[in-house]
Amino acid sequence: MHQWNMNNTAKANVMSTMIGAAVVEARGMEEVAIDIAAPTKRADQMIFGGFLEHFDNQIYGGVFDPGSPLADEQGFRLDVIEALKELKIPVIRWPGGCFVDAYHWRKGVGPEREPYGDPRWGVIEPNTFGTHEFIELCRRLGAEPYICFNGLASPQENLDWVAYCNATAGEMAELRASHGHPEPYNVKFWSVGNERYDKAYIHRVRDTAKRVKELYPDVLMLCSGSQGGAGTQMPGVHTYLMEQAGEYLDYVSVHNYWLDRADQLPQVDYLTAIMKSEMPDAYMGVVAQSLSEHGADRIKIAFDEWNLRAWQHPGFPRNRVEDYDEPTIRELVERRRTQNDVASQYTMADALFSASFLNACLRHADHVAMATIAPLVNTRGPLFVHPKGIVKRPHVHTMAMYANELHERVAEVTVKADKLTHGNASVDVVDAIATVDDTGRRVAIALVNRHPSESVACALSMGGVPLDGTFRATRLTADSPDAYNDIDTPDRVAPKKVEQTFSKGTTSLPPHSLTIVDVTKP
Repeated sequence: MHQWNMNNTAKANVMSTMIGAAVVEARGMEEVAIDIAAPTKRADQMIFGGFLEHFDNQIYGGVFDPGSPLADEQGFRLDVIEALKELKIPVIRWPGGCFVDAYHWRKGVGPEREPYGDPRWGVIEPNTFGTHEFIELCRRLGAEPYICFNGLASPQENLDWVAYCNATAGEMAELRASHGHPEPYNVKFWSVGNERYDKAYIHRVRDTAKRVKELYPDVLMLCSGSQGGAGTQMPGVHTYLMEQAGEYLDYVSVHNYWLDRADQLPQVDYLTAIMKSEMPDAYMGVVAQSLSEHGADRIKIAFDEWNLRAWQHPGFPRNRVEDYDEPTIRELVERRRTQNDVASQYTMADALFSASFLNACLRHADHVAMATIAPLVNTRGPLFVHPKGIVKRPHVHTMAMYANELHERVAEVTVKADKLTHGNASVDVVDAIATVDDTGRRVAIALVNRHPSESVACALSMGGVPLDGTFRATRLTADSPDAYNDIDTPDRVAPKKVEQTFSKGTTSLPPHSLTIVDVTKP
């Protein structure tokens, strides 16, 4: 249905297109202008990282599944390793998350390991995946290991963990060698705790980071810096943290999930989800401004937990569990968490939100130096692993496209787009980013059309010159904005190689699509 909006003279020729509950106020043409003369910013490839926690089946039955016919003799799922290699994962954060504040690293090294109760998630932790297994996983993927300390442990306990991984001599180096690993692991990234902001925590950050830096000056230190930002009240970095520990920090960790959990699985439609697309960009801007106001521009942002959807874990985390076999506990753990596995949740909304999140990281490349999707495997992760194989959810394709097809430097881009409105929320119909290789000749342009059902005409120029011609491109879209992949139909949503034609600068973008265009300048 078309309506003419005649509310004022300036909008006399503005048309609104209404699709269900979606309204587009259209000027007639979306505009993307790439300023090829402006300085570019180098993008840190660490923004394409992942997070793994000892929650549900991320580790056990995910990346690590001893006894599975799809695993090797060390227990690693080879199909999962192969799929993750396609994402060129540069860094993996582990072991938590909420799990970490009940984790003591010495229990998970050496040959004599015993299962123990994990009160945070209400399960018996088998304890067969620890520091050595994590680093082996990272080495197989070519990723940097990023270890998160127990935020409630003493600085000495955590300092010993760094020594166990990095020392070349001394008690901890000898302990590591006795476990069959004489050479140091040289773990570069370490974070103190998870999602804690009280003064006692900040003091542990200060004391731990100071001692680590004194002994291992090349180590990069992180801690919880900001959490939230789903609505209008987006928090900056705590002043007391900067006063007490800022001088010892290299990054601050930022976390958010933009669609919240509920006791029962929230049923969220495409438009409600896609309305969250611009919130990450705003949140990154708030945190960057906060760091600047604290005189801490040198400290980078590590958005080391991000996802459109928050994890489903009714009744948890907890600080104490009396009986791990109690029926209520088993119900919450064994049935309610399986809501995360419902394939129909993961649609083109997840794919396009992920593109918008990564675009925001690239636009803020001078501040955002790391991002790890939470999690990488299972739960809400882009890769679903089951006993007989894997399913690539739509957002895994977004990650693969960005990791493999974008270039090293971010160009200056101006987008003039119509508004897509749903209820009281609105976002630009089109989002775009452009990256350039080090020669300055190859340009990769990522174009997102968020409209659920309409193609849009988009005018694109480079250096003021309309782009003209036919170019190689990769496109991710589907037969419906609600399309998803599952065990029976694993390839309903999959990228395709296409040719994208621009006529005097104008091209058409299909509905609910991500298109990355490869342009080589003459």
